[in-house]
Amino acid sequence: MEVLLYTILTLCVLGVLAAIVLYFVARKFRVEEDPRIDVVEKMLPGANCGGCGFAGCRGMADALVKREDISELFCPVGGAEVMKQCAAYLGKTAPEKEAQTATVRCGGTCAKRPRTNRFDGARSCAVAASLYVGETGCAYGCLGFGDCVSACAFGALSMDPETGLPVVDADKCTACGACVKACPKGIIELRKRWPKHRAVYVSCVSKDKGAVVMKACKAGCIGCGKCVKVCAFDAIKVENNLAYIDPLKCKLCRKCVNECPTGAIRLVGMEPLPREPKAAPAAAVKPAPAKSADGESPKSE
Repeated sequence: MEVLLYTILTLCVLGVLAAIVLYFVARKFRVEEDPRIDVVEKMLPGANCGGCGFAGCRGMADALVKREDISELFCPVGGAEVMKQCAAYLGKTAPEKEAQTATVRCGGTCAKRPRTNRFDGARSCAVAASLYVGETGCAYGCLGFGDCVSACAFGALSMDPETGLPVVDADKCTACGACVKACPKGIIELRKRWPKHRAVYVSCVSKDKGAVVMKACKAGCIGCGKCVKVCAFDAIKVENNLAYIDPLKCKLCRKCVNECPTGAIRLVGMEPLPREPKAAPAAAVKPAPAKSADGESPKSE
């Protein structure tokens, strides 16, 4: 009994001594944290989505407080209003940045891009992309397994069963970029958010030549360059057989939409321009018969 009692007392004394040592060690090596970090963290939306480039809102708040120049920092979920609020509290200048929304740049629906095989593995775009090009003849198009939908923490993406493509709800999208990182084919892009969610963009990322594209997908870009010729704002470039519309230069004039022979340029939130009727070919004018030296027309025999 005495042995048990001494053992308990010894353990208690050791525990107290260890606690005292840990207390003084903690005091000695304590790191003072700026109290403003807690305040800024509360101003942030708390989504912890990683769209700002940090693991969570705590990391973003720490960077906002410690950096003198915060022009490179931006919270896509909170947007400009939250950044202005944080900057005003810290006495710094808020970064200016256009509001963005996720855009699915693939128009290869089930009807336009028929399947040539069927994948029996795990229903994951990342897994399928690591094994082969996909279930269709297009090596660039959407795989359709919904990794982007799973990555979205705001419920802004869903798979359309009729088209087999993801659909973005612009009202819910915060432009956090999670879906962009999740897509192994790189078909999702953050683009400028226009009023009323209007948009004009090339819904194709294929860099194959036109003939190859048309065999795989009837809605792909063939790099013909007709859209470039009608754009008055130098917003369209064709590189590697693919047209791209710069959202910062585009004025939504919609002329390129009518010129695209495959319908690869998609128009959202607006009606297309009325197509101008093609002019009828002019009737051929028969040349007048030549006159003879005496001024009379020669008679046919």
